[in-house]
Amino acid sequence: MGLINKLFNKKQEPLPEDRGLPEPKKTPAMPKTKKPREPKKTAKELATEKGEPYVNIESVELDPENIGNGAFELDWNEFFVAKLIRAGYKGKDDQQIVDQWFQDVCRNVVMETFEQYEANNPRPPSGVQRKDLGDGRSEVS
Repeated sequence: MGLINKLFNKKQEPLPEDRGLPEPKKTPAMPKTKKPREPKKTAKELATEKGEPYVNIESVELDPENIGNGAFELDWNEFFVAKLIRAGYKGKDDQQIVDQWFQDVCRNVVMETFEQYEANNPRPPSGVQRKDLGDGRSEVS
């Protein structure tokens, strides 16, 4: 018996399962309505909102016949173009300015690779080579 029933001398009702009756069905909870989500912003949108430069490689296409040939698709915002213009890049439109920058990046990669190759594979000095043969004689090549 419960405490309240003892205080009022009331007999406690048996529970439905004790009487052999099925338990009453619980009413399903009302589905929670979700707030409509704002679409997730892209990295470009976030950078643009902050006034920061943004550039990204969207895709790379390779020629299946000649894997050394291909193309890059770049995406950028106006703050990136403004930064390039301040750095001295010029062109008739944003596409040309970004293309000049990308060519510079590629050129720098090639030069760095070439310099590293040259450092690892020194060439013999060019010009006249003298070899002492002894007895005052030498070979010139």
